This record gives sequence, structure tokens and C-alpha cells, in this order.
Amino acid sequence: MAPEAAPSHWTLIAELVLFFVVLPLAFRFKPFPFPPIPALWLLAGYCLYRLFHAAAFDPKLLWNGQAFAGAAIQVLLIFTVVAVMVAAAVYFLAPHLLFNFVKRAPAFWALVMVLYPVLSVYPQGIIYRAFFFERYRPLFPNSSLLIVMSAVAFSFAHIVFRNPIALIFTLFGGLLFAWRYAETASLFTSSLEHALYGCWMFTIGLGQYFYRGAR
Repeated sequence: MAPEAAPSHWTLIAELVLFFVVLPLAFRFKPFPFPPIPALWLLAGYCLYRLFHAAAFDPKLLWNGQAFAGAAIQVLLIFTVVAVMVAAAVYFLAPHLLFNFVKRAPAFWALVMVLYPVLSVYPQGIIYRAFFFERYRPLFPNSSLLIVMSAVAFSFAHIVFRNPIALIFTLFGGLLFAWRYAETASLFTSSLEHALYGCWMFTIGLGQYFYRGAR
């Protein structure tokens, strides 16, 4: 594919505001009925189109699975610590939620564990990591600021769920996933880490904070 000319800063700013501010607000207040998951896929498709037309983008970044080996121990250690802390918080603060999804609908829970990483996590990785980093680096040339802005955009998208828990968890998660992508140059590694935390939230009983309100 022939690379396109680099867009101006004003074009990038307008696009960023449209995709990462206006669209989440539209789905939060629902001026028009449209399911969020297909919208996520459409946006991911647009992002892929732009990425494959970007002269400097390396398509290897969209997977690069071999990079996981070097990060696996750190990924699993951090996840274990966080998972235990979240489980303890649910146990002491909201014991009625503990594993309620698994107990109530085990077959559906198993289906979510399989489909969620593919249908939700990876498209989010395309949008908020691969695309955001490549497209908006001219606006945020400092790598730390780029990571922070990626995380803020990721968190803000979760206003569709209409609760502060989703915003807080995804802000910290967004920082970790964006940093992981920057460190490993691997969307596979970042998305796998994202999937671990997302699946754990559904499993431990906090899934209701990450899907209700968006319907």
C-alpha cells in the first residue's frame, strides 16, 4: 500500500477529539442507538487502514508474539499481585459478588473467557495502543506523555459503563498496557496482559462494572 502524506497537527487534534472524546460521550448519552462492540470493530478497522498506510509503521508491531517470552515473568508476577489484591477487596467489601458470574452462568462465563480477548481486547489494543502511538506521536513526542495520554483515552472510553470503578481500573490498566506495548513493541504481549486482567474482573465478580450501562 502506498503511504499517505503525514496529516497536519490540526487534523490529528480534530481526529483525536472526535474518536476519543466525542464518540465516548455519544455512547454515554446515546443520541443514537448503536451497539458499542460493532462500533469498536469499525473504529479498529479504520485504525488498521491508517496504520497500513503509514509510511513508518511496522506491521510486526500488531503481533510480535515472540516478545512475550522476555516479559512473561514480569507480566505474571504483577498480575498475580494485583489479582490477589482485587480478590481480597471483593471478599471483604462485596462478598456477594465473589465468583457470582461463574456460579450463576458457568457456560456463559467460559464463552466470555474465550471470546472477550478476541472480540474486545485485541481491537482495543489496535485502537488505544498501536494506532494511538503511531498516529499521535507527533502531538506527544515525549514517550511518557504518549503512554499517559493513551491511558487517559482508554479510561475515558469507559464512561459508557457509567460508574467510577470502570474509569479508575481502566486508567491504571491503561497505563500498564500502554507501557507494556512501548517496552515490548508487541501488541500480542500488551493484549494478553489486558486479557488477563479483564478475564479476572469477570471471574472475580466485577464484570458488571464493565458491561452494564453500555447496552
